[in-house]
Amino acid sequence: MRNAGTRASIVALAVLAPFPALAQNAADVATVDEGPIIVTAQRRAEAQVDVPISITNLSGAALETASVQQLADIGKVTPGLRFDFAGGFFQPTIRGIGTAVTTSGGGGNVGIYIDGFYSPNPLAADFDLISVDSIQVLKGPQGTLFGRNTTGGAILVSTREPSTAGNTFEGRVTYGRYNEAKAEAYSNRVISDRVALSVEAQYRRGDGWRRDITNNNRRVGDYENWSFRLGMKAELTDTIEILLRYKHSDVDDPSTMLASTLETSDFGLGAPFGGIPGTYTTAKNRIASGSVAELMRANTDVLQGTVRADLGFADLTSYSQYRSENTDMSQDLDYSGLDLFQLGLPNRNETWSQEFLLTSKAGSRLQWTAGLFYFENTDTYITFIDNFGNDPNSRVRLGGSSTTVKSYAAFLDATYEFTPQLFLTLGGRYSRDKVVDAYWNRQFVATEVPVPSISNDKFTPRAVLRYKPTDQTSIYASFTKGYKAALLDVGGSCQTPATNFVCNDVRPEDINAYELGFKYEDRGLSFEAAAFYYDYKNLQVSIFRTATAELINAATSEIYGLDGSVRYEVTPGFQINAGASYVHARYKRFNNAPIYVRCTEAPPEYAATCGAGVTFVVVPTTLEDVTMQRTPEFTAFLGARYETEMAGGELALSGNLFYSSSLFFGPSGIQFRQGGYETLALRAQWSAPDARYHVALFGDNVTNSRYRTQAQYSSYGMGANWSQPATYGLEFGVKF
Repeated sequence: MRNAGTRASIVALAVLAPFPALAQNAADVATVDEGPIIVTAQRRAEAQVDVPISITNLSGAALETASVQQLADIGKVTPGLRFDFAGGFFQPTIRGIGTAVTTSGGGGNVGIYIDGFYSPNPLAADFDLISVDSIQVLKGPQGTLFGRNTTGGAILVSTREPSTAGNTFEGRVTYGRYNEAKAEAYSNRVISDRVALSVEAQYRRGDGWRRDITNNNRRVGDYENWSFRLGMKAELTDTIEILLRYKHSDVDDPSTMLASTLETSDFGLGAPFGGIPGTYTTAKNRIASGSVAELMRANTDVLQGTVRADLGFADLTSYSQYRSENTDMSQDLDYSGLDLFQLGLPNRNETWSQEFLLTSKAGSRLQWTAGLFYFENTDTYITFIDNFGNDPNSRVRLGGSSTTVKSYAAFLDATYEFTPQLFLTLGGRYSRDKVVDAYWNRQFVATEVPVPSISNDKFTPRAVLRYKPTDQTSIYASFTKGYKAALLDVGGSCQTPATNFVCNDVRPEDINAYELGFKYEDRGLSFEAAAFYYDYKNLQVSIFRTATAELINAATSEIYGLDGSVRYEVTPGFQINAGASYVHARYKRFNNAPIYVRCTEAPPEYAATCGAGVTFVVVPTTLEDVTMQRTPEFTAFLGARYETEMAGGELALSGNLFYSSSLFFGPSGIQFRQGGYETLALRAQWSAPDARYHVALFGDNVTNSRYRTQAQYSSYGMGANWSQPATYGLEFGVKF
């Protein structure tokens, strides 16, 4: 663990800064009877009831009620959304649309946008949530307004901006089970009537909850994360303002790398060689590790500039971004203490992006949004054998790969009001994607082998008809198209002698989505529901040939279902919210689906490829009408918040119950089953009469529900990541 004192002092400086900061308390979030809920799902501010997209809109109060600390936690309050980790790779799925592919330039199927900026790197997409105003989860393809790699949907995170309204400050500290300590602060200073600065910081550390049976039951999984962000907002004129931000974050958290040996009812034991006693464990709180410790470290620097200008006839916004993200991972691929193979996987990721957004003024019958987008991302992986010689300091270079992705796009989306009750939306986006400057490294010598560039064009249209019977209701029918960009298989077929080092043609994924929805919002009640049907083609999947992972377009699928959510303010002091999702997701045909088989049970032609240390082999199999990977058929949540006066202040009691039905983690959709499970989060908070400080008692997974959060699979062994046991703690916060 690196120097904690230096990290903590950064947060302390923010907390003790002589200028206070403004932060939105959960109690300050507008309730539904104070006006319509405003969202930006169509790249302009509109009432949620008028937006013909299925949206889960999470306020600060909703995040607090569900004990949401990191972005991945929002799955507990968003039906149809789940988050998975393949090692350190962050992979969200919405309504069955996700990916298990990890390769240079790959990206996910759900776009993540923070204050309007695209965050492409799956190794740095999860993060601690501070100064968050709201999170919007847009379900279904968003190919017109958000572009590439949004076949599943988009997650929009909005954070607070510097304000000239006044000098204010908020800070909070928490302490919980497993010695988790957390401190965070946000401060805002008014420089003039046109300029304001903000500083925010967070520090979080804790002890691991697992023990390593092969290292004297040593505790493993200690973590330390910290970040800070600086912001400046200036009104240059009455019609032009700029917002500049710089953020640095540092993560040292091996949690996603720590796995016990997998054992499921459908597959059996996943230990190497059938399981040698003393070298593996299937216990939920134990792992068996080799001579080299697992690790996941990342540091990120982000510089962003937003310019907003009132042009009179329309509003112009410019988003300029630079991101530098560096990670280092070390993962034991046999998930045992045998030291068969530990993979080192550093990654260097650099992103440049520029977007211009032109939005019409409110009030006219024609509302429109137009834009231009440029994106460039260089994604470089270096691979090592980390357990060479059983010495943590003897990491040996294995290989690597790199790509640079460039994307250009122009889009227009317009809504016309034929009558006060009838609206038509038409939109389209033209995109051109290129993969250039690609190469792979020859094993052990690291020589760069260049790969020819590829490019493709895509047009993604959108059409919506909306009927508004009253000011409080909307009914809509929509067609949208999305795509996931083409890939260069630099980490697989490009390096395979069996293909004569010719890269597979991995075409874009395509999805056609149809949705019928209903929305209602009035007098403290907000409700929306949607039925959807997806035709999903050219799925990019991993298969194995001659013991090398390759990417191909192998699967087509059909997805349909229903989801909905409701929020109701029973009284001014009592609110409830609930949601549910039913998703029927099936691979209609999956050519060469990767089925893991023990070498001792595999057909002879595949068993012959089992080399030294290998226990499992992939047998490509054609499947039809089977469940899609990582897609539970049913998910639901129920949350409530009750507020009352107590001791001159206010007592708020809140809780959130989440349920998921069973799912399969295996890439074929039929292996590594996880049964249904539920989690419960509870919180009790007392706030002083003037709301200047509060104390809270909180608990997460208070029923101690234990379930697999992920299955890891390789030819050397199978691993299982388990949910954290019940946690609880105390929080103290101040605001002035």
